[in-house]
Amino acid sequence: MAIETEQHVILPSYGATPFWRSGPIKDALAIPGKIFSRYGLLIAFALLWQIAPALGWTNPAVLPPLDAIFVALWNGVTTGTFAHDIAISLQRAGIAFGAAVGLGIPLGLFMGQVRVIERSLDPILQLFRQTSALALYPVFILLLGLGETSKVFVIFWATLFPILLATIGGVKQVDAKLVEMARVYGAGRLTVFRRVVLPAALPQIFVGLRLSATTSLLLLIAAEMIGANSGVGFQVMNAQYNFQIPLMFAAILLLALLGLTANFVLERLQARLCSWSKPRD
Repeated sequence: MAIETEQHVILPSYGATPFWRSGPIKDALAIPGKIFSRYGLLIAFALLWQIAPALGWTNPAVLPPLDAIFVALWNGVTTGTFAHDIAISLQRAGIAFGAAVGLGIPLGLFMGQVRVIERSLDPILQLFRQTSALALYPVFILLLGLGETSKVFVIFWATLFPILLATIGGVKQVDAKLVEMARVYGAGRLTVFRRVVLPAALPQIFVGLRLSATTSLLLLIAAEMIGANSGVGFQVMNAQYNFQIPLMFAAILLLALLGLTANFVLERLQARLCSWSKPRD
């Protein structure tokens, strides 16, 4: 009796996924793609800045290459006065920003819940917000003198309103149904505020904090350019007066790095405290 057996022939699958599109190789190739998609324009801008003076497109005395700027920044931090100037600038901006946070957030939380107070104070707040802090700087100098107090106060004035208005807006945007539900379950006013109002307003408060941090650095530059003999903003003007252009751009780059650092710290803090507000993938 003959027994027939079937033979199966395995043919190559031409639709199979190539090796570079699967597994660790795919993940390794995805990293440069993500970096280039996010920072490609910035890298191209930096390369263009670096080669433009060498190609004769720009005047190196006016727009020096990046390597000269980085050398000036390194020398200013290691052997120059940049370390002292950074400490002075951070002290001025930190005091003003801390005072704005200490006043703006509690006042905004209070005004956001007490609508009568918010309606009565809103017109004068809008008037003060629309008044430029730089326009009021001469007034602050007349009242407070040309020392540290006027510099800190002008930064405080400019940074207060983004925090205050963002906090008020965050409280007013809290879902009324959540507040009503908490009260139905027996929560008191303090519990509703601590468990419902404050967490719901926190993302908007952080928006105001990030805006105020940027504003504090912008006003810091202006305040240190007028009547100051130290600080990063002073170094920008001093280098420009002495035609130390690489040093001037180094101070500007240093200010940008300080702003990026402050924004990064606030972003990380927001991600930690407001992780519940992230949309799910």
